Amino acid sequence: MSYTVSKDKNKVTFSITIPVADVEAGMRDAAERISKNTNIPGFRPGKADYESIKTRVGEMAILEEATEGLVREAFIHALIEEKIETVGQPYFNMTTMAPGNDLVFTAEVSLMPEIKKLADYTKKIVTKKDTKPTKELLNQAKKDLSSMQTKEVRAPKGEELKAGDKAVVNLTMKKDGVTIEGGEGQGHGIYTSESYYVEGFIDKIMGMKEDETRTFTLKFPKEHYQKHLAGQGVDFVVELKEIFKLETPEIDDAFAVQVGLKDLAELEKKLEENLSQENQMEEDRRQEKEILEHLANKSTFDDIPDLLINQEIEKMISEMKNSVERQGMDFEEYLKSIKKTYADIKIDFAPSALTRVKVALILKEVAKAEKIEINAKKLDHEIEHIAEHYDEKDQKEYIKSPRYREFVEMQMKNKEVLNLLREKMVK
Repeated sequence: MSYTVSKDKNKVTFSITIPVADVEAGMRDAAERISKNTNIPGFRPGKADYESIKTRVGEMAILEEATEGLVREAFIHALIEEKIETVGQPYFNMTTMAPGNDLVFTAEVSLMPEIKKLADYTKKIVTKKDTKPTKELLNQAKKDLSSMQTKEVRAPKGEELKAGDKAVVNLTMKKDGVTIEGGEGQGHGIYTSESYYVEGFIDKIMGMKEDETRTFTLKFPKEHYQKHLAGQGVDFVVELKEIFKLETPEIDDAFAVQVGLKDLAELEKKLEENLSQENQMEEDRRQEKEILEHLANKSTFDDIPDLLINQEIEKMISEMKNSVERQGMDFEEYLKSIKKTYADIKIDFAPSALTRVKVALILKEVAKAEKIEINAKKLDHEIEHIAEHYDEKDQKEYIKSPRYREFVEMQMKNKEVLNLLREKMVK
């Protein structure tokens, strides 16, 4: 392997060449991996020869399988040889990638910015809050537990829908005589004790009987994500199919026995313990946030590379996108609903991204100053524990890869640093 290196302010670029002999060796290893997961006639998994594998999947597919490992190994070798400390993920650009040739690529990565002055992390500046649950919170927990055990009992035929009942309806929503997108549903369950997203809807269906149909018009919320419907009148056609009475049990000794406990006193004790744990987790997060924001604001840094900040912004946008899509919304539609563009979001996230980068640098610096390292056996145990939760072979292999191992080690180290900071800075 050969390379050249150039530094520019806060980033470094490597131009790396992997000789064809090393590429071909990597391709043979890659072919062996491919053969274990590919059906090749006449061979058991993992037993096919190179030429048979090449014929089956193509030489370029083998090269692509080999490239990631070859590139990352060569890049890390160059970093170690040059004793360069970097931060963030490198950007790789393949210059030459063809069977029978040297593998040539560039790798651009941000140099690790230095902390000119790390803020004092030995002073107690965060005040601990009581995590014991209040009586109101405990009562709400009992109410929620009771609601979870609620039974739905079919109401007698001819009975009217009353407050607290559950209604099962066929629902159609129309605008100007045309059914709106997503505006039709069969067997739609509605709890009359809960608010409906269209104000006035529950009032309109109260008193209905099974098999009765009502038609009425209501205005959609002004903040509705479908802007052409926001604040507009929409026609509803509601056919009531079933009514259910909700029977919620009393929280008493009998209920406690039903859920596997001795009596009400033991149930309340268990609820208090669980709520205390939840409160403590929330309190830990609050303390960490205050500590890290304080250290980020009081420490001074070299120039933070734009590349590093942009990577953090992209990570934050990805987190936001995943959150929006988990709620069943299209990300582009969501941006329209909040009147933001992708560029607007990037600008909005920039200050938080800068803080997150500073926090990562601080955690690394404190770990170095306090000589915090993760024991190899402890790391092995954690990775084995994570792997137990996955069944797929490729998932297990990824979890045991050097890249994932490095990620887990960083997470464990950060956790120990945060524990140390709480000990030193919380009063």
